[in-house]
Amino acid sequence: MSTTWTEAVVVARHDPTPRIAVFDLARTDGEELWEFEPGAHIDVVTGADDMIRQYSLCGPANTRKQYRLAVLNEENSRGGSRAMHALAEGDTVRISAPRNRFGLSPARRHILVAGGIGITPLLAMVLELEATGGDYHLHYCSRSRSEAAFVGELENNSRVTFHFDDEAAEQRLDLARDAGPPDPDTALYVCGPGGFMDYVLDRAAELGWHPSALHKERFAAAATTLEAGTPGSGSFTVRLASTGAEYEVAEGESILDVLLDSGVDAPYSCQQGICGECVVRVLAGEPDHRDDVLTDAERADGMFTLCSSRALSSHLEVEL
Repeated sequence: MSTTWTEAVVVARHDPTPRIAVFDLARTDGEELWEFEPGAHIDVVTGADDMIRQYSLCGPANTRKQYRLAVLNEENSRGGSRAMHALAEGDTVRISAPRNRFGLSPARRHILVAGGIGITPLLAMVLELEATGGDYHLHYCSRSRSEAAFVGELENNSRVTFHFDDEAAEQRLDLARDAGPPDPDTALYVCGPGGFMDYVLDRAAELGWHPSALHKERFAAAATTLEAGTPGSGSFTVRLASTGAEYEVAEGESILDVLLDSGVDAPYSCQQGICGECVVRVLAGEPDHRDDVLTDAERADGMFTLCSSRALSSHLEVEL
């Protein structure tokens, strides 16, 4: 795996809600961290099993001495959030250089829609837009005020509107009212739980928003069902352009797993099709895209995720 890493120490931790912990991380050697743009995330290696998980950077982009993360202790965690919540000040973790597939677009106006812990990348965008004089409005949705992190930092901002499930019905998110009509100079960003994101994106499409104006980042892959006998479910052969080596990918296997098991140094991180680290170009064959990170334009340009996508053809050649 080609990711660049460094050792980091937890220099501060506070818990703004019973289920959300906010961590400030600095390099153990005291050197500066990497530059990043709002919307970026990093990999964190933690826990007894050296789990790799992705967390959005929610602090200001111009601060290189520390990175700030906010982590929700997920009820159905695969172990990563529990391991993060076990960290205390002084504990160390390995972190990667930031990557970003959810950056601010060059639009004139920005509508930011956060659901729960999805506030994290959008908070970094708010800080950047405030610093640069950008035109924006943040809609922050949560089950309740007590479960929403960063309320204190945002509640006096006139360009932030809160929407809480347990408060009056009229203040809940209404995308037609709160985002306004589609505008070619306006970009809409959404991050949060899968069901929340699906609702916002589907509603935006109903209201006439063009796909190119909609920007999303998922924390978990959208649920998909791939039944035996359906297109993309069967076995196929993947060929590496650099060596000509061919590998059989059986039903139920991912290309990435097959390559790693065969000793190929393939790039990867999340293994869910949501981070973009394993993206390569398809040179031949018909891909079956099953990721939640590539845009339609990127797919049309041949981009492809090794970890989640498959092939509709019997052979697939990739630039690797």
